[in-house]
Amino acid sequence: MTELEKTGELAKKASRVLATAGTDIKNVALLKIAELIDKRRGEWMAANAEDVRIAKENGMSESLLDRLSLTDKRIDGITAGVKEIVALSDPIGTADKTDKRPNGLLIQKRRVPLGVIAIIYEARPNVTVDAAALTLKTGNAVILRGGKEAINSNRAAVSIMRDALVSVGLPADCIALVNDTSRESANELMHLNRYVDVLIPRGGRSLIRSVTENASVPVIRTGEGVCHIYIHRDADLKMGAKILYNAKCSRPSVCNAAECLLVDEEVKDAFLKEALPLLCEKNVELRPDEKSAPFVKDYKGPVKAATEEDWDSEYNDYILAIKTVSGFDEAVDFISAHGTGHSETIVTENYTVAQRFLDEIDAAAVYVNASTRFTDGGEFGLGAEIGISTQKMHARGPMGLLELTSIKYAVYGNGQIRE
Repeated sequence: MTELEKTGELAKKASRVLATAGTDIKNVALLKIAELIDKRRGEWMAANAEDVRIAKENGMSESLLDRLSLTDKRIDGITAGVKEIVALSDPIGTADKTDKRPNGLLIQKRRVPLGVIAIIYEARPNVTVDAAALTLKTGNAVILRGGKEAINSNRAAVSIMRDALVSVGLPADCIALVNDTSRESANELMHLNRYVDVLIPRGGRSLIRSVTENASVPVIRTGEGVCHIYIHRDADLKMGAKILYNAKCSRPSVCNAAECLLVDEEVKDAFLKEALPLLCEKNVELRPDEKSAPFVKDYKGPVKAATEEDWDSEYNDYILAIKTVSGFDEAVDFISAHGTGHSETIVTENYTVAQRFLDEIDAAAVYVNASTRFTDGGEFGLGAEIGISTQKMHARGPMGLLELTSIKYAVYGNGQIRE
């Protein structure tokens, strides 16, 4: 038996304990996790500092360093997120529906844990705690496999959380970490069917596609975000400029950041005059198409002509593709061809057009006059999220507690037999 198989076996055993642990003990464990992370934050931040040092030596970009780095403020946010999950209703054991059949059978549809959830993700230490907290609340054991860039941070966080579990009487193996960050360990985890019930990849396009195409374990696809801001001819241009700036610049390394601006031809000049000074504050690199290029000639930041690859690129950086469109229909067709089903925004004062956009755009979150950056479990009132699902299974959009459950039919009889 390999080391990962042993981890899977222990996680499976722990999941059976956790499935019937009850809401009270799960909440106590979550509060203990928040308490210990706060008390031992120095330990976690020291481990993170080592990861950041190595990443800088290896030439990691500033935007990815931002994803990797922990600060006191971020740790405060992480612990607050864990406490928010405590306050949320526990879906486990609740009945979605109860029917009494003509033969007297009482059939109840109940919420149950998925079992063992494995998560493969990149250099995001906050994901380690978010994922563990959400799976714990829903009675699932979790196997975490983070990227090598955050291995020291992840080891420290998991050590703290496992200590918290033991201190309240739950198995430490409810939360497990894959210490081997090689490609081989990821591949083995993708095929750990005997122990893993669901695999969730969280990261960039190459990671998600690799997991989706190679795993034999059931996969929930998440995260890939080529998000658009469409400025319609009837837009409030000042508002649109602020929305674009927020969607692109507030945190460009995350999946709900905007990657492409679509702007109606008749307002592109006026809109870009509003937007370019804001984008220049962050030295955003613009990648305009031929129709847009003449209107960014006075931009003070970097400019590079767009290629076909840009329309499908998730930059995770201060880079913005710009496409001029003739109108609503072309914009919708473009988003349908190049979007990843994550988050899409239209800026318009035209009610009819706004409703058409909501109806015709096929994405997990579709916005009218708001930034794509709101696609987030906390912003949607779900607490922390385990990822943003871009597929059309039982989970779509920010994955909170309900999305980490399955169903079981409990059938009560009184001697009924089928004729």
